[in-house]
Amino acid sequence: MLDDIYGWRAKLGLIYPSSSWVMEPEFYAMSPPGVITCTTRVLLEDCSVEGLQKMGSMVVDSARLLAGSEADAILLGCTSGSFVNGRAYNDGLIQQMEDAAGVPCTTTTSALLKALEALHINKVAIATPYVPEVFQRAKSYLENSGIEVTRIEGLGFIYDSDIHGQSLEKNYQYAKTIDTCSAEAVLILCTAMRTVPILEALEKDLGKPVISAIQASFWQVLRLAGVMEKISGYGQLLLK
Repeated sequence: MLDDIYGWRAKLGLIYPSSSWVMEPEFYAMSPPGVITCTTRVLLEDCSVEGLQKMGSMVVDSARLLAGSEADAILLGCTSGSFVNGRAYNDGLIQQMEDAAGVPCTTTTSALLKALEALHINKVAIATPYVPEVFQRAKSYLENSGIEVTRIEGLGFIYDSDIHGQSLEKNYQYAKTIDTCSAEAVLILCTAMRTVPILEALEKDLGKPVISAIQASFWQVLRLAGVMEKISGYGQLLLK
């Protein structure tokens, strides 16, 4: 069908930090025919707590902008930007986005929790690219949401250029080293990390689900947009 490239089936709205570019090609790799992504960007100076909090103030205006593209659902595609201020802030931000855009909205952090629920996961090991002050907030957010964190580590990066500069091979090896015997799944947190092409291999090698921030974000915003197709090749989550 020639109209496949125009989003006749669904238009996914993506609000993405200005300093990164990994999420869009990974979304397109997973997209079934007739699904497109419409993106707007928000300024992110760095992945420190202060930088992430500054970015949050621009998200609602971005959702309002994306509404003009007739997006069917909208996502804030930033993991740390959605967990950095805690659960109440994240939930309130989603409500403000929905009020501004008039369509279902979500964030990467909310998508990750929905993914864990869909796969019946309660214990996780977590690989992040963050500095400790940021990844400890991720740990607190998940634990306050009833998820046991068996291990969490960070690479100490605060700039997206360092995060998306990591090769798939390095991210594959990093995720393998983070796994623990008691973890029911491995999470890879950050929408600037290259992950989608290695998820199937990681799941086979670790013998458990592997959920990345980009994969979970795509899965939930796709479902919110009304597309329920199961997509193979990118981990167990997309078969839910």
